[in-house]
Amino acid sequence: MKQLFILCLFLVGACATELPPQFACAPDHDGLSVPDGFCVIVVADSLGRGRHLTVRDNGDVYVALREPIGHGGVAALRDHDGDGTADLIEYFGEIGGTAIGLRDGWIYFGADDQIIRYPLDESEFIPASAPEVAVSGFLEQNSHAAKPFEFDEAGNLYVNIGGPSNACQEMRRTPESPGVDPCPQLDYFGGIWRVTPSILEQNIHEEGTRYATGIRHGVANAWHQGHLFVVQHGRDDLHRLWPDRFEEHLNNELPAEEFFLIREGGDYGWPYCYYDPVKGAKKLSPEYGGNGDIVGRCSEASMPIYGFPAHWAPNDLMFYTGTQFPEKYRGGAFIAFHGSWNRSPNQDGFQVTFLPMENTEVTGEPEIFAGGFVGSNSISTSSEARARPTGLAMGPDGSMYISDSVNGRIWRIIYTGNDG
Repeated sequence: MKQLFILCLFLVGACATELPPQFACAPDHDGLSVPDGFCVIVVADSLGRGRHLTVRDNGDVYVALREPIGHGGVAALRDHDGDGTADLIEYFGEIGGTAIGLRDGWIYFGADDQIIRYPLDESEFIPASAPEVAVSGFLEQNSHAAKPFEFDEAGNLYVNIGGPSNACQEMRRTPESPGVDPCPQLDYFGGIWRVTPSILEQNIHEEGTRYATGIRHGVANAWHQGHLFVVQHGRDDLHRLWPDRFEEHLNNELPAEEFFLIREGGDYGWPYCYYDPVKGAKKLSPEYGGNGDIVGRCSEASMPIYGFPAHWAPNDLMFYTGTQFPEKYRGGAFIAFHGSWNRSPNQDGFQVTFLPMENTEVTGEPEIFAGGFVGSNSISTSSEARARPTGLAMGPDGSMYISDSVNGRIWRIIYTGNDG
């Protein structure tokens, strides 16, 4: 029954009007809000602080965990009986991290200071062998240390190295402290590096290639139709650090979380520039003489293809290439927004957003695809959220998996065609 349902989805896209009886939706969609015709299934819960996740061709799910917490750095989930929930959960790995991906018989895992890989035979559920170090040489950093990565069609690995500061100030996050100019952090941080993972133990800075610069922290990244796309965590504290230049209410608007189409050799502006979505322009950061109006050197910085609201914290990006969801979603981008921690006066984000796209072009305005993660009440701090979406992945049948960083819940969203 399950196989026939999946085959139907693959061949004609959402041709089934009902789920098989054993594939039950969670009551009230487990508190999430999704568009009509979609069903939410709780795959697993209490795994640990989930980050990115990936799904194998056979449906096995692998979730990167921020901390091992006595189990392991990766949770492996398998659904034996076809009811949509994981009835086998195992852990492996001794370190925690953010990124995870499958490629050519290997499962890659991105810790803060290295990228490792485990051989994964087709018959194995979890790796039987110890990992190999694929990429090392990352310098120590106290903030934005996650190492998200993405593969291109040829198997090259693109690694985000976040900027280790807010805006490269002389005195870290100190009111009216100027920025260091030029910013020395850009030599080793704040951009994307490319390596060839078939060569083991590569030093990212000695053997890797600097692919793009000026990206504060690109946790959400995806390779799609021959291009790398990144949604950046924008800078913080324009009002707190520069109260004479930026009023507090502007924290809800500035700066945008920038959605980049990455070009090799591109400079996207950090720390010298930020994007003002209201004015539709890059502006000079106050640490470098900006006042909210001055453009200056930022006329040279690459522009985003879209600007999302401030401090929403984009943590994963997925282009929908399946056929299960309705036509409007195909080729579009889904972004998991982890939610703000210092947005004032209102916290926001905490949702999976859909942005319609065709090839590399944005074709419409974004809409909430999955909401309700914070619960029924408004929150004043991110710690009050019952869940925070962190990772996105597409299953072999075209359904969407979402991970949670609060309690380690995993959801699966399936299109049934039934309203309500």
